[in-house]
Amino acid sequence: MPGPYDAIIVGGGHNGLVCAAYLARAGRRILVLEARELVGGCAVTEEIWPGYHVSTASYLSSLLQERVVRDLELERFGYHVDAKDPAFFSPFPDGRHLFMWQDRARTLAEIAKVKVFTQSAADFLDTWFESEELKVTLATDGVIGANGGPRSPGTAYILLHHCMGGVGGVRGLWGFVRGGMGAVSEAMAASARSRGAEIRVKAPVEKIVVRDGHASGVVLKMSGEQIDARIVVSNLDPKKTFLELIGEADLPETFLDGIRKFRIEGTSLKMNLALSGLPEFRALPSSGPQEKAPQYKATMHICPSIEYIERAWDDAKYGRPSRSPLIEMTIPTMYDPSLAPVGRHIMGIFLQYAPYTLKNRNWDAEREPYTERVLDVMEEYCPNIRSIIVERQTLTPLDLERRFGITGGNIFHGEMSLDQMFVMRPLAGWARYRTPIPGLYLCGSGAHPGGGVMGAPGHNAAREILKDR
Repeated sequence: MPGPYDAIIVGGGHNGLVCAAYLARAGRRILVLEARELVGGCAVTEEIWPGYHVSTASYLSSLLQERVVRDLELERFGYHVDAKDPAFFSPFPDGRHLFMWQDRARTLAEIAKVKVFTQSAADFLDTWFESEELKVTLATDGVIGANGGPRSPGTAYILLHHCMGGVGGVRGLWGFVRGGMGAVSEAMAASARSRGAEIRVKAPVEKIVVRDGHASGVVLKMSGEQIDARIVVSNLDPKKTFLELIGEADLPETFLDGIRKFRIEGTSLKMNLALSGLPEFRALPSSGPQEKAPQYKATMHICPSIEYIERAWDDAKYGRPSRSPLIEMTIPTMYDPSLAPVGRHIMGIFLQYAPYTLKNRNWDAEREPYTERVLDVMEEYCPNIRSIIVERQTLTPLDLERRFGITGGNIFHGEMSLDQMFVMRPLAGWARYRTPIPGLYLCGSGAHPGGGVMGAPGHNAAREILKDR
């Protein structure tokens, strides 16, 4: 017989917390089980060095649904976002630079200085713009979301999805969360708890129990405790859910074959730096107090041309980390100085491409040499960067997998390519959060609409569960 819980959520990442909060809000008795010592999945704040509170993985609030913020009363529970402005800053090797602002008029003035969805980002931009500098500033956001090169199909969709939120003053889309990304997850957890949801940390799940063809609970890894529930909702990625937590005999072979073929190896690497000061860009030397310079409040891109992106992608295609990678830098302490000791800063670096599987090499051996290579590239644009680094952390795709439990180190729970999006996510016929096992649902980024700290998969899964029950 089912136990006291109406639903068990496996995984306390942000989508799992959103799903839990909505179900608890509807009067269901909910238990969330999180393997780590804190909730949030990749949306966490961790004090990895004394006094430095770092968003170790996810680093921006990107397209978090307004209805989620409103329905779950996240602001009441401490959620606050400062919209990043400028949106982007791109320095170029010849000394020029380009800003994109929240204000459209300022952005158009910047564009004047230089001058479908299934298309690639590069082809789409070639149609509309002549300026190489403008095209690469925009294309960078397209490829960062897609695990592909600038001419990969679907990157134009990702580009528009990102840029419509990143430029133009739309409230609450792209910004820095006060307290770091963990504050998002903690607000969601507090909202869920306020409605009666129970959340347990350090509670990794060994398997999902299927009884008489119906998901009916879980078994915990450490204690062997079995916990019963009327349904189980997995916030884990599709491969981990169906290939590790479910017995093969409980799933159709055609479904299993599709999950095995689901592409999930990541190509992203995250670096976190503790800084004693701010980087000086050759393309825009500070003319006054650094703290007032606008470039440090933007997402700062090192990516000078479309050809540069293509060369970076070519390296990754052959199992090599990009020798000259796309580098996206943010300094959250420009918005929230409390994240670091007085006078110090945190820099987050998100880069492409660092393939999960390396040819004839492994990430444990390559981590430090590649970190040095990344700093070499940054030094070409910011000559003082090495002199201001106090501490550093590099999370390769292998490290992201180990630390956060995401297969292949893929931050989106699977490639965001056209054949794995919309009605195809995770598989054709299974894009509505239900699975071949009655009573088992998906609520994570491996379900539609995919990755990013938006809360939509969690919201949508809760909606479908409540329709069924």
